Amino acid sequence: MKRRKTYEDNFKARVALEAIKGERTISELASQYEVHPNQIIQWKKRLLENVADVFSKKQDPELEERERLVEELYKKIGQQNIELEFLKKKYKQLKNL
Repeated sequence: MKRRKTYEDNFKARVALEAIKGERTISELASQYEVHPNQIIQWKKRLLENVADVFSKKQDPELEERERLVEELYKKIGQQNIELEFLKKKYKQLKNL
């Protein structure tokens, strides 16, 4: 059984951009890059649908969650440092008694 050919994202983007430019026909691009014309049309359509995301200020939800977790952990580390300094100070006071 023959495996499907997979293409890297950079390759897809480059081919789709060339298709959008319109300097060459889809058929010419397909023969140049050895890709089926329907595949180029799909990549072009997908690129045009998602082009607004490039300029979107919204971040990936996973990235936002990671940033929130990092902020929480920094707060916790700060709190633990304060507690540690307090305990060191009290230990010295009790040691001197």
